[in-house]
Amino acid sequence: MKFNYLLGALSISAVAISSIASAETRVTYKSAKTTSSYYQMAVQIAEAMKAGSKGEIIVTVEESQGSVQNVMEAAVRTNNYVFTTPPALVRLAKAGKAMFKGKENPKFGEIRALFPIPSLTMHFVVRSDGGIKDFAGLEGKTILIGKGSFGAKEGAKYLKLFGLEGKVKLANVELSNAVPALKNGQIDGFVTAGSYPAPNVIEAAAGTGVNVLTLSEDQIKKTKRSRLVIPAGTYAGQKSDIVTTSLPVVAYTTTSMEDDTAYALTKTYWSEKKNMGASAAWWNGVAEKLMANIEGKIHPGALKFYAEKGFAITDVQK
Repeated sequence: MKFNYLLGALSISAVAISSIASAETRVTYKSAKTTSSYYQMAVQIAEAMKAGSKGEIIVTVEESQGSVQNVMEAAVRTNNYVFTTPPALVRLAKAGKAMFKGKENPKFGEIRALFPIPSLTMHFVVRSDGGIKDFAGLEGKTILIGKGSFGAKEGAKYLKLFGLEGKVKLANVELSNAVPALKNGQIDGFVTAGSYPAPNVIEAAAGTGVNVLTLSEDQIKKTKRSRLVIPAGTYAGQKSDIVTTSLPVVAYTTTSMEDDTAYALTKTYWSEKKNMGASAAWWNGVAEKLMANIEGKIHPGALKFYAEKGFAITDVQK
């Protein structure tokens, strides 16, 4: 009799454990290299999802070698795969162009957006006592743009576009040493791309005093990048808005994710964004206006949330 009672109790416990396990939604979030700010963001999102859903959404963060890899894996991953990438790469993947040429896959057509995350924002940072007020003032100066990164490539591109190629001395210093190099006078300025407020710009502004150059509307048009405004007061000593460019970054999934899951992820993300911003200021730059940067379709589950909140969604995104 006792044996039968024990079996029954064990059976009930097993059912209870099974119910708890099935109540959890497990998500894989493919981000970036562990040394990047976007990996830090991924960890913050994972923590926010767990807290905001009271443990019902468990996100496992995976390191990635870059956005191209993230998009490529969308063709073979199933269910709750979330990844980050600039929208332009999704467009190229669907068209089989550039780095996706010869790697076409109909699965790329099943990629759907969830929500925007902090954009890669261009910063042209110069010493505040250096007399540099605009891009023309960079002529004859020593500027650090780094090597290999998005910011380095964009920095070199902008110098060429603005007629400064060969007129600026490029410092042979690692970007990680930009702040001390600026402080001790080795360089007059540096270029960095990161979600604002960028930690290295905060450090430079607090320790040395800097200006972040504003781009004219004509210059922004030449870059073919998205216009972005860094509000006054973002950095120490910044008395006015900074107009610059950015590369939007979005969290995506595929149509294999269930609508309820996409809805829960999107709702939790936006509800927890304020809390994330309290511990990491780059989340404060994320707002409804960034929805305009999403190219292509948004997942139906996410669309449900946006409809409830009255977000402006285009016909192309539906």
